[in-house]
Amino acid sequence: MFLQILLFVALYVITTHLLHKFQNHPPIPFPSLPIIGHLHLLKKPLHRSLAKISNKHGPILLLHFGSRPVLVVSSPSAAEECLGKNDIVFANRPHLLFGKHLGNNYTTLAWAPYGDNWRNLRRISSLQLLSTNCLQLLYTTRLDEVRLLLRKLFENRDRTVEVKSALFELMLNVMMRMIAGKRYYGDNVAEVKEATRFREIMTETFLLAGTSNMGDFLPLLKWVGKSEKKMIKLQQKRETFAQELVEEWRNRMSNRKSSLVGEKKKTMIEVLLSLQEEDPENYKDETIRNLMMVLLLAGTDTSAGTLEWSMSFLLNHPEVLEKAQTEMDTVVGQGRLMDESDLVNLPYLHCIIRETMRIKPVGPLLIPHESSKDCMVGGYRIPRGTMLMVNLWAIHNDPNNWEEPTKFKPERFEGLEGTKDGFKLMPFGSGRRSCPGEGLAMRMVGLTLGSLIQCFHWERIGKEMVDMTEGPGLTMPKAQPLQAKCRPRQPIVNLLSQI
Repeated sequence: MFLQILLFVALYVITTHLLHKFQNHPPIPFPSLPIIGHLHLLKKPLHRSLAKISNKHGPILLLHFGSRPVLVVSSPSAAEECLGKNDIVFANRPHLLFGKHLGNNYTTLAWAPYGDNWRNLRRISSLQLLSTNCLQLLYTTRLDEVRLLLRKLFENRDRTVEVKSALFELMLNVMMRMIAGKRYYGDNVAEVKEATRFREIMTETFLLAGTSNMGDFLPLLKWVGKSEKKMIKLQQKRETFAQELVEEWRNRMSNRKSSLVGEKKKTMIEVLLSLQEEDPENYKDETIRNLMMVLLLAGTDTSAGTLEWSMSFLLNHPEVLEKAQTEMDTVVGQGRLMDESDLVNLPYLHCIIRETMRIKPVGPLLIPHESSKDCMVGGYRIPRGTMLMVNLWAIHNDPNNWEEPTKFKPERFEGLEGTKDGFKLMPFGSGRRSCPGEGLAMRMVGLTLGSLIQCFHWERIGKEMVDMTEGPGLTMPKAQPLQAKCRPRQPIVNLLSQI
């Protein structure tokens, strides 16, 4: 019996290998086993595991995650073919459980297939919520939250700072104040019960978002685990909470409608509800709820993660921190605190951020794409319905693309503008499905990191270097959350005491 099973597996593997070769598919690592495919080769963190396979077999691979074919690309040229030449072909998203339930049945900006609904959502987010003009209107909200963080650090000076939680709470407060005018973390939380509900919902959301669902690749496992039931229950909580905020703002706007004429909108919900009155078909409550949740999920953990990695690098490279402080003192001076308008004049700060995003991209595999029809990549035929994973981490850390890629050298970006360098550096993705929140992210990361550099001396807790090991999860968190010591810089003490 054992020999028969062994013979069956051997025949299956050899036949499958020859069939794919005959069909001109990309290289397929050997062996691809029945039912599980290449899942036996994968370990956490996934981006490193895939990079190791690509180093052995090439930058364009066709893997099988159980029943799902997956194209893995890990070179700039292959990424350009997928996200440039074949941009429209790969503009779809695969049908994964997260997109089905927390993506409201694949109707949100992140998970909607390429088509009219997605184009409408992209237009709304780009023009009405995340444009330069819209972000400028909400600038004081972002500045206020950063200043509140500085005040908290100043009041707790010379103590150990839980950097990860401080940055995460900052970003959630910023996003919720921009979206709904409310803060749910730290001091000045008016509605305690509502804040508690929100924190529980967000904690559960990020926990599920960072968990891989084997049911996406082995359908039989959908009925074994509890993750799908958890997603369904969580989505009900999210929908209820978001709708309550929409109704609250609708009532508030209705009660003071006469005084709102000509007044600037203070929150994103206000903007969207005003547009709903003019165009109810394109600005349904469902659309508003979906945009709220996508902004919260995409705009918090990623920016907080980039800031945590940046601070970790600065603690391990005090000479870089000192150089950044010198730039800050020269450009901003010591008579005032920096604001967003200073960012254009702080090139070295931008170099630090770019170098952080290169070595530790918080979207190491981007959000998966899916091919809508057969196409060619690298001379190979890619079948319709193939999931695409762009290994951004592998591209950003490849010695063929970068000199001494593992070294933190912000100076490599001196004289370069923007956050992209062709397809060698693309922390926000590329093409139609690139991140529309790049402008907001760069403002928040720049303002927060610059303020922390200007106002405080930062030191490691002990003599040991900060552990830079990556933990599991879609946004590549640090395995060990960052803790650090901070003390106010003497010339800035007076400014901090006045916040």
